[in-house]
Amino acid sequence: MQRRFRGPPTAVIVAVVALIQVVGTVFASARQPDHRPLDALAVALLLAGPAALSQRRRAPLVMLPVAAAAAGAYLALGYAWGPVVLSLALAIVFSAAAGKRWQTWAVAGACGTALVAVSLSRGDEAALLRAFAGTAWLAILVLLGEGARLRSERVAERRRQREAREQAARDEYRLTLARDIHDVVAHSLSLINVRASVALHLGEKDPEQFRPALEAIKAASKDSLAEIRQLLGVLRDDAPLSPAPPPRLSQIPALADNARRAGLEVRVSQPDPDAAPQIPDAVQEAAYRIVQELSLIHI
Repeated sequence: MQRRFRGPPTAVIVAVVALIQVVGTVFASARQPDHRPLDALAVALLLAGPAALSQRRRAPLVMLPVAAAAAGAYLALGYAWGPVVLSLALAIVFSAAAGKRWQTWAVAGACGTALVAVSLSRGDEAALLRAFAGTAWLAILVLLGEGARLRSERVAERRRQREAREQAARDEYRLTLARDIHDVVAHSLSLINVRASVALHLGEKDPEQFRPALEAIKAASKDSLAEIRQLLGVLRDDAPLSPAPPPRLSQIPALADNARRAGLEVRVSQPDPDAAPQIPDAVQEAAYRIVQELSLIHI
């Protein structure tokens, strides 16, 4: 079975985002001298967002508010604009992808409202346009997370359906084998019984034929055990679904030979052997099982 791709490890994501936010903000701050210079508090806020991403699988409801609070506090304190919002963007996508739909929309809506409110308070038309653009991007990020969640659910559903079909086919095959076990066991044990009776009879009247009779019993039991072991082996849960070919009409002469070696008088009549390949496999198997039962009619 193919393993589902889960993306890069969380530790890698945290490290990369932290590096981008800190280094990127240092360069951005150098080009914005009118903003508050970076200090220890700014670095702590820049690292708080990536640290929150470490909870993306275990506690997504903790990750999103922490990332939003860290980015909001950084911008509210007047530090320079930069990639500080990267962790917030990823937190929104991860939260929506984790199925936290309403919580994600609530946080994204709160962030968008805060952007518009701050822009209105400044009375800057350009800032207001940027706030609306930022709000639109927040909605896009949520939709990206929703799309990732829906795709993941579809993949998981297809995987469950495939596994269910494989299990149903496996169960059906094992049930078919279980029905065949009765025929195989009955034929095999009856054949060994007949050969044992013949061996006892020969042991009393013809001792020289006693050993060949015992060898015939040994060969019959070995073949029977091998066939029974093959049938029972596929009933294990970890057995591969590789059905053995069903018995065919061409195997009936071998079945008759086994009965003759057991001391029975058997005749086989096959008027048209060339027509056997044209007969469906299910019909050939049924005919073989019927002949197999007929070989035990003396019991």
